Amino acid sequence: MVETVQPLEVARVYQHCAVDRLDFETTDDLEPLDLLSAHQRAADSLRFGTGIRSPGYNLFVLGEGGAGKHQMVSRFLQGRAEYARTPSDWVYVYNFDEPARPRCLELPAGVGRRFREDMNGLIEDLRTAIPALFESEEYQGRLQELEQTARQEQQAGIEEVRKAAERQDIVLLTTPSGFSFAPSKDGEIMEPETFNQLPEEERRRIEQVVEKLQEQLQQALQKMPRLMKSFRQQVTALNEEMLVAAIDGPLGELTRAHEQHSGIRGHLEAVRKHIVEHVNVFQEEQPEIPPEVIFRRCQVNLLVDNSAAEGAPVIYQDLPTHQHLVGRIEHHVRDGALLTDFSLIRPGALHRANGGYLLLDARSVLMQPGAWDTLKRNLRAGEIRTESLEQAYGLISTVSLEPEPVSLDVKIVLMGDRMLYYLLSAHDPDFADLFKVQVDLEDSLQRSEDNLLLFARMIATLAKEAGTRPLDPQGVATVIEQASRQAQDQERLDASTRQLGDLLREAEYWAATDNASIISRCHLERAVREQTYRAERYREQSLEQIRRGTVMIATTGTAVARINGLSVLQLGHFAFGRPTRISATARPGRGQVVDIEREAKMGGPIHSKAVMILTRFLASHYAPDSELSLSASLAFEQSYGGIEGDSASVAEVCALISAIGRVPLRQDLAVTGSINQHGEVQAVGGVNEKIEGFFRVCRAAGPLSGQGVLLPASNVEHLMLPSWIRQAVEDGSFQVYPVATVDEALALLTGREVGKADHDGRFPEDSVHAQVAGRLKRFRRVVRAGRRDASPESDDDQP
Repeated sequence: MVETVQPLEVARVYQHCAVDRLDFETTDDLEPLDLLSAHQRAADSLRFGTGIRSPGYNLFVLGEGGAGKHQMVSRFLQGRAEYARTPSDWVYVYNFDEPARPRCLELPAGVGRRFREDMNGLIEDLRTAIPALFESEEYQGRLQELEQTARQEQQAGIEEVRKAAERQDIVLLTTPSGFSFAPSKDGEIMEPETFNQLPEEERRRIEQVVEKLQEQLQQALQKMPRLMKSFRQQVTALNEEMLVAAIDGPLGELTRAHEQHSGIRGHLEAVRKHIVEHVNVFQEEQPEIPPEVIFRRCQVNLLVDNSAAEGAPVIYQDLPTHQHLVGRIEHHVRDGALLTDFSLIRPGALHRANGGYLLLDARSVLMQPGAWDTLKRNLRAGEIRTESLEQAYGLISTVSLEPEPVSLDVKIVLMGDRMLYYLLSAHDPDFADLFKVQVDLEDSLQRSEDNLLLFARMIATLAKEAGTRPLDPQGVATVIEQASRQAQDQERLDASTRQLGDLLREAEYWAATDNASIISRCHLERAVREQTYRAERYREQSLEQIRRGTVMIATTGTAVARINGLSVLQLGHFAFGRPTRISATARPGRGQVVDIEREAKMGGPIHSKAVMILTRFLASHYAPDSELSLSASLAFEQSYGGIEGDSASVAEVCALISAIGRVPLRQDLAVTGSINQHGEVQAVGGVNEKIEGFFRVCRAAGPLSGQGVLLPASNVEHLMLPSWIRQAVEDGSFQVYPVATVDEALALLTGREVGKADHDGRFPEDSVHAQVAGRLKRFRRVVRAGRRDASPESDDDQP
């Protein structure tokens, strides 16, 4: 004999918040609360992950959407970073030895900016000092001396040949094409006719003399290039001497100002050498390398400037592309060609967060091409390599810069949902090596008397951050009750700060509409109603179809092999319950229960599993020692979408039992719950939405007259029904029954004794199980006899 299950009292379908425990006037009286304090496990993990400095101990923050991960983690990291060491500055300078590999220098915070300003000042000074140097009287005087000396040395050789020629009555002539010799007589150049009239011996002598003079002249002329080279060397030495005198002063000051930084000293020495080596650039009218190029090479590219920072940086990169992570090398167009240099290297998020913390959304990183591999590669190497994605994957072969890598010391904090974390753990072998710290936020918080004031402080903090009016105790109690409803649990509170924050902001709107100075229960309840109103268009259409009979749902009377099951539809963030008629058929067969949804490929694997379980329950319950001679079918009527889940398995087994035994079932009751192989009813999800859905259908069909819902007894603590259903429960027009077994559900649905088998496996006469067992026995005889015209309704077949 199964005891009749009593409906729940109204106190058990809703957990009110005790307002008298909220000892404050408004939330302005409460101290703000660090929202992370409600997530003790996550807070301890964050402290550990940010404290340990070993490689690979980066963090992954797990939590559902709306849990406020970013806000809580950012606030925690800001608190940690405030007392941390300020990281170094990073600068890029020209590499005079390998121009394609700019050098990076690590400098103490603030030194990078000062170094850049010092170099800019030096360049401005040199732009005016160097031209003035070469226009000075001292330089011009010394240059003229060198030129005069050079000319004198060149003329001395020619003059010596001229004098030697004059002693031999030979004149050295200067012509446009060079030098030539001519005989003379009495100081006059001899005419060719006169020369030809000379005796042959005399002519031969003159020719021999001219030949010797030409050799002597040739030797003098050959000395001239060496003299010019010497002259140029002397001019270069003079230029270098003057230039060194001009730049050694300011360079020496800079060197002394940065003498404790070896990288700066080395760069200043390279700058000095480079300027001196290109001294001629500053004198030529059209030099091969313009002076501005020389000056640009002396500049400093301040990549990371921490001069104004206090503590370690906390950076959030909302678009973590490859370039946004590791930086980029920009180009400019000149004469149709793309050119670049060290001054066009730009930092990425890893540069800015170096020495601190970098927050990234895991899903965003994975969605950007190459970003995930780039992040892992730089973490493994411990350095930041600024290169284009095409270079990283070898997709281009053009000449570009290869900047020296920047050493990396950063804590990466990835944020994402649990499924993403578990997928990465399972499928990415590098993930466990690089993200060793799991920071798991709570989805819901314990609702206890001790936590009421703590949660009230949390609400006060959210209200202040949202800039709303303060809440009175009634308003806080309403938020707590709504948090329990969102958590689907009387003993838990939803930890989603986004949903609670939205609720407070919307309640602020309605409070402002009423010109109220505080937010109270009425404003919050209206905010909830308005949220529902904006999202319930499809639910109203579904209810209208049921009310007009387009979708057949009975809420009165009884029927055989038909029952009202309950399902939940999720549309975006809005979920609502909708009853569905489940029907069954039964005839003699070989123990087969056909799941029509599965056969039509509309049922999911969990639903198929549930049908297999209930089939085994029927076999073990009614035919423990023999074959179950049954051919049955189950279907969700007027269902045109997919079916998934096991929450209808109790309703399905009751419909099958009704079909086999031809036992009528109450249509004013709807059923939800999962069944195991022993006939026990297991908890399911969405019970509040399911009850509300059936209640709306019953109310739309006419005045309520004792309709109700059967749900698993283990789901009672999850009930947070709205006030209009609680009122109906209180006056008895609508009831909620907790059932623990299928027998309890059958007793309520049939209104008859269900029956319990004795030691011989026999059920009491006139019980539901006896009627079902008797009909299955007739099925078995029909199957065994193989008679197609057998009538299982024969009086001889009565048990």
